[in-house]
Amino acid sequence: MLKYVNYDIVFQEFPDEVTLAINLSLCPNGCPGCHSAYLKDDIGEELTEERLFALLDDVEGEVTCVGLMGGDNDPAAVQRLAQAVKQRFGDRLKTGWYSGRDEWPTDRAAFDYVKLGPYRAEQGPLKSPSTNQRLYRQKADGSFEDITRRFWQPA
Repeated sequence: MLKYVNYDIVFQEFPDEVTLAINLSLCPNGCPGCHSAYLKDDIGEELTEERLFALLDDVEGEVTCVGLMGGDNDPAAVQRLAQAVKQRFGDRLKTGWYSGRDEWPTDRAAFDYVKLGPYRAEQGPLKSPSTNQRLYRQKADGSFEDITRRFWQPA
């Protein structure tokens, strides 16, 4: 089961997208130094397909992407929601997943973007060239390209 705590329209999580980012709780990863440590707790409301569509209906025309931020406690549910978004919105709305694990989703086609990797303070966040985390974007042929460097900022 997925639970969401909050959401916001954001501009940096997925390059060139205006994203409805939905923060999911029940994170099992326990990354030291996590900036959203409260998301490890069992808090929030269940994120069903109906609830997700209601959130998206409220921002229709304002966003180009929906980002599921977390959900590592139930990757299959994250994929089901992404597939449902693809079925309902097609190419009008992109899907992204921020996972704190290194494992790819089994249905990569459900996602336009996938961020993989736990936060490691000594390697820094996505904006650091030394980060272990990676953000991938799906290309037209269905393969994924690493676009992490788009976050890197000059020293």
